[in-house]
Amino acid sequence: MTYVVTTPSFSGPIEVLLQLISSHDLDILDVPLAPVVDAFVGTLRDETIVLAVDELSEFLLIAAILLELKSQRLLPGRDSTEPDEEFVGWEERDVLLARLLELRTYSSLADSFVGLFERAAKSFSRLRGIDDGFVIQPPDLLAGVTTAQLAAAYLRGIEEKPVPVVRLNHVTVDAVTVAETVVVLAQRLPSLGRISFRDLTAELETRIEIIVHFLALLELCKLGHIELGQGGTFGDVEIAWIDADSRLDLEGIDSYEG
Repeated sequence: MTYVVTTPSFSGPIEVLLQLISSHDLDILDVPLAPVVDAFVGTLRDETIVLAVDELSEFLLIAAILLELKSQRLLPGRDSTEPDEEFVGWEERDVLLARLLELRTYSSLADSFVGLFERAAKSFSRLRGIDDGFVIQPPDLLAGVTTAQLAAAYLRGIEEKPVPVVRLNHVTVDAVTVAETVVVLAQRLPSLGRISFRDLTAELETRIEIIVHFLALLELCKLGHIELGQGGTFGDVEIAWIDADSRLDLEGIDSYEG
């Protein structure tokens, strides 16, 4: 709800009164402000009327602006004062502040140059250069090189380079297959009973043999002939032949290529 004021020259919302005065449609001197303030105070004292906080703040703001405008008109020598002059002052203050910051930047830059000049004053430049008789001559890179040597270097540069060949005749590869290891383990495990993988591969020397033995054990476990177990995390793998009396069909294992 907008607060309505009643004066001899105007009756209506208070913000409309401010707009008419700002646009010079109504003279501020023709509007008595004391009755407006008294009526507002009377409204506040009336317990039957409840005003919101935003309405109270809006009335106080507009009333303060109206009081300032009327006081400016009543002061001598301020008849030509426009309501927008206050904002012009704000713009001029912003310009002055920007200039102040710019001058402060130039002042800091000047202080930096003064520091550089003071530090340069402590150094001494060399007064003399190289003697006139001292001549620096670069070495001749082609000294002692004949045309035959140049031609031979050119031929070496354009000749086709041989393709590098990696020879593996000195590398010995152990021919260990999973199928052969499955047959060997099928013959050994029934007589060993329960044994750990560490003890089973204790006599092996190369890593590839240990890997092949592990793959062979997995194949035997998949076929259902052995049982694998581990007591704890990172513990030894225990191997147990399920039926010591049963023998594996070695003929089927010989053809394994897994």
